[in-house]
Amino acid sequence: MALETSPEQPAPVRQIVGAIGQWVDRLGAVWVEGQVIGLNRPAGSGTDFIRLRDKLAEVSVDLTAPRAVVDSLPSPLVNGAQVVVHAKPTVYPARGSLSLQVREIRLVGEGELLARLERRRQLLAAEGLFALELKRPLPFLPRRVGLVTAKASAAEKDVVEHARRRWPGVDFAIEYAAMQGVNSAAQVIDALRKLDADPTVEVVVIARGGGSVEDLLPFSDEALIRAVHAARTPVVSAIGHEPDSPLLDLVADLRASTPTDAARRIVPDVAEESQRVVQARERMRRSMRHRLATEQQHLDALRSRPSLADPRSGLAARVDEVVALRARSRRVLGHVLDRADDDLGHQLARVRALSPLATLRRGYAVLSDADGRLFSSVEGVRAGQSVTIRVADGRIGATVDDVEPIPLPATAHEEEADA
Repeated sequence: MALETSPEQPAPVRQIVGAIGQWVDRLGAVWVEGQVIGLNRPAGSGTDFIRLRDKLAEVSVDLTAPRAVVDSLPSPLVNGAQVVVHAKPTVYPARGSLSLQVREIRLVGEGELLARLERRRQLLAAEGLFALELKRPLPFLPRRVGLVTAKASAAEKDVVEHARRRWPGVDFAIEYAAMQGVNSAAQVIDALRKLDADPTVEVVVIARGGGSVEDLLPFSDEALIRAVHAARTPVVSAIGHEPDSPLLDLVADLRASTPTDAARRIVPDVAEESQRVVQARERMRRSMRHRLATEQQHLDALRSRPSLADPRSGLAARVDEVVALRARSRRVLGHVLDRADDDLGHQLARVRALSPLATLRRGYAVLSDADGRLFSSVEGVRAGQSVTIRVADGRIGATVDDVEPIPLPATAHEEEADA
């Protein structure tokens, strides 16, 4: 029955929600088909929360499912999977929201296919085929670009035309292959191996337009994934459009969102590079001008110093110093020589005073026989003996006429008295 309400007697929210819940309960369990767009599996909880969306309309509904029901599926439930759900609609009074309590889930059509692809992705990822450290950088300007695509396809036109528009001199080596169907993976592998064996090819692009999951299935083929992993040449994946994500995107060295995006990634834009060259050249000129201006300022600063502006300005004072030092050195040397001359005179006087010649000049003489023996006493001198007398300025030969001994004083006092 309809509720009797009016502006004067409105119904509270709880009553309206309760009534809606009663009406929903009459619906009973229903089978619902949709696409999984959200999956939340809280840790430690036995309930999974799923958001299901209609493929043809922007309508979605929340599901609550026992974890055991989700885990019982033959393959893991993933986002994008198409499912059929047996569930009981329920209104939660506390929030006033509608939810479907899941009793059974079945993967159907594309959903089952996506589940298989997810299982394959997990196995290949566990082997390390998608590791980021294996990704190789693309050459800046490849000598030759390899392209694997369908003959006369829009993808071929997009890649070639856009690449040549960016860099007119780019060279392509194109290998055609079926890009969908049962023979597609094998033909793409053969084309890839031919290009990989060509030493002039520096990057390989695998390109095709968009399509359904079934159309893009060859690009998730395990044999193709392993062939790309084993290739020595960097590989660019340009399959479908932005939302499409075949496994080839994960193993390729670079994923391009579209074939046009691949053309933009493999070659630089000649206009942009020319502009970069112009900008770099201008930066170099500015840097050089700045460097020259700085060095000129240093030179001007050095030239403005007094020692460089007039190199002779400091020499006058230095000349006076040199003259003063030279005069001082001469005075000092003169004093030294004068003292040395005085010392030499004193030493010479002492030597002369101690010399026998000085004694001889005072009137003394030295007597010696013919053999040169000196006489210090009258002993040994005989009358008639030839002797030599040494005086200060020469020698005198003489003959002894007489020898008269003279007794020596007994004491020193007597000697002084005699003297």
